[in-house]
Amino acid sequence: MTSQVSSPINEEHEGPGTVLGSPAGEVAEPGGLAGAGGLAEPGGTGGPPAPGKETRRLDRVIIRFAGDSGDGMQLTGDRFTSETASFGNDLSTLPNFPAEIRAPAGTLPGVSSFQLHFADHDILTPGDAPDVLVAMNPAALKANLADLPRGAEVIVNTDEFTKRAMAKVGYAANPLEDGSLAAYAVHPVPLTTLTLEALKDSGLARKDAERAKNMFALGLLSWMYHRPTEGTESFLRAKFARKPDVAEANVTAFRAGWNFGETTEDFAVSYEVAPAASAFPGGTYRNISGNLALAYGLVASSSRSGLPLFLGSYPITPASDILHELSRHKNFGVRTFQAEDEIAAIGAALGAAFGGSLAVTTTSGPGVALKSETIGLAVSLELPLLVVDIQRGGPSTGLPTKTEQADLLQAMYGRNGEAPVPVVAPATPADCFAAALEAARIALAYRTPVMLLSDGYLANGSEPWRVPDVDELPDLRVEFASGPNHTAADGTRSFRPYLRDPETLARPWAVPGTPGLEHRIGGIEKQDGTGNISYDPANHDFMVRTRQAKIDGIEVPRLEVDDPDGAARTLVLGWGSTYGPITAAVRRVRREGGRVAQAHLRHLNPFPANLGSVLARYDKVLVPEMNLGQLAHLLRAKYLVDARSHTQVTGLPFKAEQLAQAIAKENADV
Repeated sequence: MTSQVSSPINEEHEGPGTVLGSPAGEVAEPGGLAGAGGLAEPGGTGGPPAPGKETRRLDRVIIRFAGDSGDGMQLTGDRFTSETASFGNDLSTLPNFPAEIRAPAGTLPGVSSFQLHFADHDILTPGDAPDVLVAMNPAALKANLADLPRGAEVIVNTDEFTKRAMAKVGYAANPLEDGSLAAYAVHPVPLTTLTLEALKDSGLARKDAERAKNMFALGLLSWMYHRPTEGTESFLRAKFARKPDVAEANVTAFRAGWNFGETTEDFAVSYEVAPAASAFPGGTYRNISGNLALAYGLVASSSRSGLPLFLGSYPITPASDILHELSRHKNFGVRTFQAEDEIAAIGAALGAAFGGSLAVTTTSGPGVALKSETIGLAVSLELPLLVVDIQRGGPSTGLPTKTEQADLLQAMYGRNGEAPVPVVAPATPADCFAAALEAARIALAYRTPVMLLSDGYLANGSEPWRVPDVDELPDLRVEFASGPNHTAADGTRSFRPYLRDPETLARPWAVPGTPGLEHRIGGIEKQDGTGNISYDPANHDFMVRTRQAKIDGIEVPRLEVDDPDGAARTLVLGWGSTYGPITAAVRRVRREGGRVAQAHLRHLNPFPANLGSVLARYDKVLVPEMNLGQLAHLLRAKYLVDARSHTQVTGLPFKAEQLAQAIAKENADV
């Protein structure tokens, strides 16, 4: 029996705007690899629901997998996401995990989770609260229970609810038996026991067999939501190709979970969420994370500029994935250098820039602090350099695996002297690709280091991305200096390394070893034109003001404002990863009749030329940020507007409902 219903919990129709995709490493035309309706049985065949089972159709659902750090929740969530993308749903994810490599087992600090929001229409966020929680142990249940709305489904691994495990997280009594979960639809499932039973003939030791319980859970959820299964089975066999017994054990556990859902009376209902094919334009799509998109954007920038890509990097959470990914692409002329520390990493990158490469260094906030002197040197040398900061919770080591937007003022001013640099920020995981190209454009055209501010939410989160045609990408080609560029009064020809382009104020880029173009480099102030060392006060004043004028004169697109009827008196202005929650919140306020305008900044230095006039059009400007109001501070200082902050520094992204309430309150006071 099939019935059509809307999601009973946290319904969030966000309206048109995003797209859908296929799993990472695969591409698919809109509509995905599997059609709507029917169950995808292990092996890939479709079929009707089992006798006595009801199938309900939902427009969207939010699932959170949670367990101990060793339970494989990130892998489980990633596989469910990949199959959801291949099915053709729009999606957004939120991985959340401890900073410790292996936090104490069974403790609240050791809980790792993965949240996935998928729908038959476009969505913008991983969702405010899960409709379904898969809790692998008592710690996972306790850590996530407060986020659940009434009526949410909870699938619990009962095997882990021992007295010792419950006492470790403060449960005086078994929550599965004391009535404390009466507000939820609880499904007690002995996941460990069922997994061991399925693998009793596998030949694996008990401890090894237990590790496959996450695949049993994945199989069960794949049955519940009609997810394709072929991709996961292929993935497992490829991942454990050198251990075929482990591969087959995981496949067996996965199939056992699917079959358990099909045959048990404990799960009488399964759900369908149709593909979102009508919600996006045609093209080839794939599921992509922010760090992967950024890495691809850097490779594309190298190709479109005709320059070899050099990455000098020191591993740091959450930026390390970019180093890992780029190291795989030597076939594109990419050279990666894992340095001994942050200072060496950016020093090598700046040397590569001097040598004529598209140079990049990747890090997070603590690394930017260490790189600040060399960024200032790049400002003085006026060489193109991309400094990628994947922001995380601070200060100091702070919250290494959590997200924050608190490095904006560091990017703007975190160097000695007047050392201005352009700042670019992507809005979504997929947008990291385009932001990398834009940062490269500015660096190459204006001969300047550029800060690219992503964050942990974008880096680890994923969404569908339309693979662009090569012809759509900007032409980033540059011309190196090839000969003398100055003629003296006596007719003598010479090369002046600081003789600037009259439009961009960029100096020539002379590759070392080019005959006749020898010139001095270093951090001491240069004489205008000649590049010789100069302590002349007037020259220093001129050079400082010229470097600032170069940054101020960078051409960036005008700020676009979403104000449907032009009658809004409140503007919600954001930057970076707040785009999704802000847009979802604005849509909610508008559905309730509120008139609110929205704009989002990609360029934070320089600001778009029309930003001042945009701000002046509205009575109120609300700026949501995951910091204590850094963009609002800049807006107040530059434009003398009463920009009002709405901030949080929890290490987690905003919830759409929370923002909607804040926006509605501000708008009501206009």
